[in-house]
Amino acid sequence: MTLDAALRRFRQHIALERGLSANTVDAYRGDLQRYAAWLAGLEVTHTGAVSQKHVSQYLKALHDAGLAPSSAARILSALKQFHRFLLEERYADADPTVLIESPTLTKHLPMVLTQDEVARILEAPETQTPRGLRDRSLLETLYASGMRVTELATFRLEQLHLDEELIRVLGKGSKERLVPLGDIAAEWLRKYLRDARPLLARSARPHSIVYLNHRGGGLTRMSILTIVKKYASAAGIRSDVHPHTFRHSFATHLLEGGADLRAVQEMLGHADIGTTQIYTHVDREYLRDVHRTYHPRAH
Repeated sequence: MTLDAALRRFRQHIALERGLSANTVDAYRGDLQRYAAWLAGLEVTHTGAVSQKHVSQYLKALHDAGLAPSSAARILSALKQFHRFLLEERYADADPTVLIESPTLTKHLPMVLTQDEVARILEAPETQTPRGLRDRSLLETLYASGMRVTELATFRLEQLHLDEELIRVLGKGSKERLVPLGDIAAEWLRKYLRDARPLLARSARPHSIVYLNHRGGGLTRMSILTIVKKYASAAGIRSDVHPHTFRHSFATHLLEGGADLRAVQEMLGHADIGTTQIYTHVDREYLRDVHRTYHPRAH
């Protein structure tokens, strides 16, 4: 089978049978089309002609071009899934990626706000105005739920269960999870829905997005980033704060308080608990800082 035909069948497989999101399918398509084009330059155009040497050479070419290890690891993951699919469907007799290991990644600890810094940001909006009330509710929800910025931007009224103080979050790959809100964030959401959202929604056709802009449409990811940065600056925080900083802080503060790692994994929507474990490293750094600061013989 030609590589082009195999790529078409693989795209159908991940979109229809595995149900991956359109963004994920597009990412796979881009990575694999570049791979196929590189192989075509070597006159390798059929699935059975690809060898382990070809895959290794391609990864070396990416490295020589200055590609970051994290990006190379993502591309190798796509290649592995593609060649595994070819083997399982009998479009190839062997998997040339089976012995190739992912590049070693250096884990960078995420930037985390202190609980005092979070409180200062949350209290920064002027809640006497509709936009200020919206912003206070949005920030409270962001910190209380640990949602990704895209999840927050697409958050709809039908996902909200205020009586139970729960949000049904639609995460990556259209996977659903239930995340608690807590009393404070739930109360600010009630105030926003009662006193601010109807005023923001007056100027546009009604729809169910929770957080609206001044024209009545949904906030974009960039709008949410601007809101977060605005109030971080107003709170006197010099660090580069992003919406994802709230997600990192959410997870870290839960673990600092004694939360179970698997419960935090569930709330974050991580498929692999290894992704969640980075926050235990942050927690250990926090413990070291406390020890250095307060123990009489730490220095």
